[in-house]
Amino acid sequence: MGKTLLQAVVEALKSKINGPIFLAGAQDTSVALVAYVPKELTEKFQANKLIQQIAPIVRGKGGGRPESAQGAGKDASKIEMALAKARELLS
Repeated sequence: MGKTLLQAVVEALKSKINGPIFLAGAQDTSVALVAYVPKELTEKFQANKLIQQIAPIVRGKGGGRPESAQGAGKDASKIEMALAKARELLS
């Protein structure tokens, strides 16, 4: 699942979820990461910082803005670990 599709899913979810969204998708060994944080929650969570902390888990990097960020990695075998880290950081 590529970045473009993940971003489309985030766009669809933004109106339904009043909180941070973190998605990860894999295609072969590549990983795509997308994070979104509503503007009113950026004092507590920042999408760019989430990506910066989680992307290294999947041997990747990324960046963006406090409200929206994306990243990519090279180790799809660690995607569950990356999602667990996202849950930890957002709880």
